[in-house]
Amino acid sequence: MEQTIPQPQAHSVSEHVRRTLVLGLPLIGSHLAQTAVGIVDTIMLGWYSIAALAASVLGSTLFFTVFIIGSGFSAAALPKVAAAQDDPQRVRRITRMTLWLGLAFALLTYPIFFFAEPLLLMLRQDADVAAGAQDYLRIAGLGMVPAMIVAGLRSHLAGLERTAVVLWATLGAAAVNAFLNWVLIFGNLGAPELGLVGAAYASLSVHAVMATVLAIYAVRGPAMAQFEVFVRFWRADWLEAREIFALGWPISLTLLAESGLFMASGLIIGTLGAVPLAAHGIALQITSATFMVHLGLSAAVTVRAGTAYARGDGAALRKVAQAGLILATLVVALTVAAFFGVPGVMVRGFVDASDPAFPAILSLGVTLLMVAALFQVADAAQVMALGLLRGVQDTRRPMVFAVIGYWGVGVPCSYVLGLPLGLGPAGVWLGLAIGLSVAGALMTRRFLRHPLMQGA
Repeated sequence: MEQTIPQPQAHSVSEHVRRTLVLGLPLIGSHLAQTAVGIVDTIMLGWYSIAALAASVLGSTLFFTVFIIGSGFSAAALPKVAAAQDDPQRVRRITRMTLWLGLAFALLTYPIFFFAEPLLLMLRQDADVAAGAQDYLRIAGLGMVPAMIVAGLRSHLAGLERTAVVLWATLGAAAVNAFLNWVLIFGNLGAPELGLVGAAYASLSVHAVMATVLAIYAVRGPAMAQFEVFVRFWRADWLEAREIFALGWPISLTLLAESGLFMASGLIIGTLGAVPLAAHGIALQITSATFMVHLGLSAAVTVRAGTAYARGDGAALRKVAQAGLILATLVVALTVAAFFGVPGVMVRGFVDASDPAFPAILSLGVTLLMVAALFQVADAAQVMALGLLRGVQDTRRPMVFAVIGYWGVGVPCSYVLGLPLGLGPAGVWLGLAIGLSVAGALMTRRFLRHPLMQGA
């Protein structure tokens, strides 16, 4: 519902850029720190063994795919919290029901992790790699419970524009992860050498640390008492839950379509062997870091677009969109320069140079980063458009566009280019670029045709 409360002050596009950065930089930092957890896992397991690295790629990809489905509820809560900042009681209800939905999701999905091996074998993955992935997921999958708590509290705090604590909590968790990986994977400081299972215990610990820190801040943080989400936590608000679910399930399916696109690419490449899968995992970790920058900016734009939408302020919404475009373009330029300029430097750090597979992984990893540079514009466009559309609480049509772009176009193109046409992993990644481009174009067009953007 649009309101007609006048905007107290008109701001220039440059001011919107500044405000988006102030809100978005801590979110970008937290997303990058979260990605650093995966990068550290990849590096340390790559040093440990290629077999462990390949199993972790499959396991972490499956975990992330399931997580991203559940995070649709927290993504739906973000613009709702932003629009309800002046109503602490409603903010508490929104966050409480978001956490309820997330926890229920975590408990219902754990069997996927416990029985991951037969599922991966059905998808034609290597038997040893599938077994290792299941060992990893039976432990790391328990982290879905704290991960859902983190997702809900992160949206709660971001919607209230309290993003700095999210950054510091994530940085602390990343440090804990690196230390525990060093201890548990390699058996340092007298600990047993657990290899892949050690990485799983470290991952579980990271989610638990982050959930604890954010929960404490949500209760004890400065000026947070009025928004205290755990007051009468057992009390249901089914109307609010239905609204979050109605807004969130299309986001979940949209996120599933996108993350599923990358998981499908990993499964296609997995049929080619452990070395191509390891190179794919390394390149994916690197490109995920740049994607997290866009994701942080997108979340900031969602909050700012949500407040403009609540006021019915089309002029502010247009300037928010322009600010997001300017920042996304800058990030794309820097990313493309890095991927074309120093791809080898980035790939080398992930694998022990003495490993016999090192030359093949390095060569293929560099090639994949070159291809990744081609779809940076498309990736930035689609994630920014999604953030803006969520800000104006438009989630169902973007879901349709995501399915069309990612699965109707991206997955078939990845398969055909990678396997029948013989282009291998590079062809699979070219298919990703095509799917992202289609989705980005459709979503951008949808936002530009929104009534507020047309001056209605």
